Amino acid sequence: MRRRPADFRRPVRRRFPNVLWWVLCGVAVLLFIFVLSKGSQIESRPAIPQRPYRHDRIMEGLNITEEMLSPDSVARQLSDQISLAKAFVVIAKESNNLQFAWELSAQIRNSQILLSNAAIRRTPLTTSESETAIRDMAVLLYQAQQLHYDSATMIMRLKARIQALEEQMSSVSEKSSKYGQIAAEEVPKSLYCLGVRLTKEWFGNVNIQRKLQEKKQLDMKLKDNNLYHFCVFSDNILATSVVVNSTALNSNNPDMVVFHLVTDEINYAPMKAWFAMNDFRGVTVEVLKFEDFSWLNASYVPVLKQLQDSETQSYYFSGNSDDGRTPIKFRNPKYLSMLNHLRFYIPEVFPALKKVVFLDDDVVVQKDLSALFFIDLNSNVNGAVETCMETFHRYHKYLNYSHPLIRAHFDPDACGWAFGMNVFDLVEWRKRNVTGIYHYWQERNVDRTLWKLGTLPPGLLTFYGLTEPLDSSWHVLGLGYTNVDPQVIEKGAVLHFNGNSKPWLKIGIEKYKPLWEKYVDYSHYLLQQCNFH
Repeated sequence: MRRRPADFRRPVRRRFPNVLWWVLCGVAVLLFIFVLSKGSQIESRPAIPQRPYRHDRIMEGLNITEEMLSPDSVARQLSDQISLAKAFVVIAKESNNLQFAWELSAQIRNSQILLSNAAIRRTPLTTSESETAIRDMAVLLYQAQQLHYDSATMIMRLKARIQALEEQMSSVSEKSSKYGQIAAEEVPKSLYCLGVRLTKEWFGNVNIQRKLQEKKQLDMKLKDNNLYHFCVFSDNILATSVVVNSTALNSNNPDMVVFHLVTDEINYAPMKAWFAMNDFRGVTVEVLKFEDFSWLNASYVPVLKQLQDSETQSYYFSGNSDDGRTPIKFRNPKYLSMLNHLRFYIPEVFPALKKVVFLDDDVVVQKDLSALFFIDLNSNVNGAVETCMETFHRYHKYLNYSHPLIRAHFDPDACGWAFGMNVFDLVEWRKRNVTGIYHYWQERNVDRTLWKLGTLPPGLLTFYGLTEPLDSSWHVLGLGYTNVDPQVIEKGAVLHFNGNSKPWLKIGIEKYKPLWEKYVDYSHYLLQQCNFH
């Protein structure tokens, strides 16, 4: 075999002498000693005072200890067992295993007592004092698992329970809404009694009719546009009386206030009797009935035309047209009442007037309203308080924007407003033919596809682009269904009990009833005879 040249031979492996290894080890030991000495010097330096950690104060305020935050703490283990055991108690009760649920509850109480005692004495729990409680709870939790109280079963059962509760809540809510609506629609016996007794007074007491004839000598006031004209359309005598009385008592010039009241044939005589018998600080009161308006007929008024339709009658009065799918509040016949829709015919009702303030019969006036007649509406027809703030709604909440007519003509985010206290410029109303606009939309809603409920949706359509927003203090809403800020109530000029909880009903909101009742004279002999209190 040939030997490789010297240049290509493998290098000879040489081992470091043992002395070199001992030198390296010595250097390492010296470095280690040096580091230790430095560390001791650092520790020997005076400690820098630190600010108390804020988290300690937070935990103390929340009654949380550092021991509870430790993953190895006995207290934390007990707390976790308690949380799991509480869930198993619910499942055990759902499974009618009441004995096991009782045992779990008892052991939960024992564990909670241990935690409470440790918190009181401000010392951590020891293993010896909590060992028994942890072991007993662990046994019970193991038994729960053997009973198939596992997470999957628990989730399924809880879901089923939640669904059952939701269905129960939906049923109760529907019944509550239905009974509340029925209660709101019913006429209290006392109001019915008042109407009957006033009718008897009207036809049996000549003096009352004579008083009314004397008041009619002031007919010139009814057409004087220099006075403050208010109109109310109602069949509720006592509610209307509160509107008139509260306005009169809070008016700076009651002799300049004129009220135009419109009611129906049934309440015409008792309404006349009540306002002939009582004086309201010199306020002029006119009582009319809408049956006397010759122009109010089915050929002119779409609502009267719809009332003659058999399908509409079935929808509102029998409720059999859609198998009860439509909520009861949408089927209230009052929404087809002419007293409710007469607000769209104010220029026809009062042809000589130029400006009126419209008031609902469920309001209370607590400020002088004369300033309303001097507000510049900027060539608009309707002055109203907007209601698109807070919990109130915009146009898309009232109208069906899936309908092409609504979608094409109205901004869904336009700000809504409220009926109940409105300033109407009747000159602009006639000029712009606002009643004709109302007829246009009412005729296109025969099938109730544009809106479902009430007079506000057609009002929003009719006065779209013709409404001047007023300061919110003029009209405070919500006293018939929700809580209202007391400061807002105090500043409000007109308080509106809109909603089902009217102040003259038993279901009225108790804390707001005094705002209305202070304008009722309960000492009046007719009110006492009819059990008003």
